[in-house]
Amino acid sequence: MHYRKKFIVEPDKKVHLDKIDPSYIGKHDSHQQAMPEIEEHVARMAKMQYLLYADGNQSLLVILQTRDAAGKDGVVRHLFSGVNPQGTSVVGFKQPSKDEAAHDFLWRAHQHTPAKGEIVVFNRSHYEDVLVVRVHKLVEKAVWSKRYDLINDFETMLTNNGTRILKFFLHISPEEQLSRFKQRLDDPARNWKISDADYSERELWPKYTKAYEETLKRTSTPHAPWYVIPANHKWFRNLAISEIIVDTMDEMGLKLPPSHVDLEDIRNKYHAAEEKQAGMKGKVEVGHKKNKKSKSKA
Repeated sequence: MHYRKKFIVEPDKKVHLDKIDPSYIGKHDSHQQAMPEIEEHVARMAKMQYLLYADGNQSLLVILQTRDAAGKDGVVRHLFSGVNPQGTSVVGFKQPSKDEAAHDFLWRAHQHTPAKGEIVVFNRSHYEDVLVVRVHKLVEKAVWSKRYDLINDFETMLTNNGTRILKFFLHISPEEQLSRFKQRLDDPARNWKISDADYSERELWPKYTKAYEETLKRTSTPHAPWYVIPANHKWFRNLAISEIIVDTMDEMGLKLPPSHVDLEDIRNKYHAAEEKQAGMKGKVEVGHKKNKKSKSKA
């Protein structure tokens, strides 16, 4: 299944979230049926992340943007479990700190973008500044409405510097969100996730829908596309996102870099060291045998 083509938001195309089925599961009927593919994708991600890190010429930025309880943490936990932490990081964006608020709105995001050879996952992102800021009227429309172009310029700059960008909106229904809120109430291990804001933000569902639709339309570009991922079923969400990531990384042409040393010279040094080590080992063994003979005579 080519989920990239199915779920991509074409540039400047109007998005109607109410017409996209958040319960879509494609050809699969269950988590058990999809699991082999998900595991294969996760394994491929790990292999390609190794190549990305070794090559050190490109990077990958994955942006997860959602309503509350749509599964950002679950995506991170399930899909990035096999990658090397040395070349991967996850950054969560909450309410700006005093220092962050004193800078331009992209400042805090730019600090965390991936260096060459790295994968970075944004759990929420700079898009909060055209979503939450808009819905709660934290700044005037004259301010936030200009940010779409600034975001596009920012992401173009990152792309020109070798960063591939994938942006995922995890699409759930109001009914599924409420069901997950109930799970948080019923499960003591999830109580810590509960927030009063979950319910106050839920009351603003239509306003967030409008804000998301305009954001998706105005900031999905050929080099930094948005994907609307049906996320009522967690396993399908993981399947679709993992497929899109590995397909994108396949296109990056990742490969091991050539050696920066004279391999023949290194082989000669290795063999010399090996012979020296063998000689030292032989001397030690001879010494042990002499000691044993001396002890037996005594």
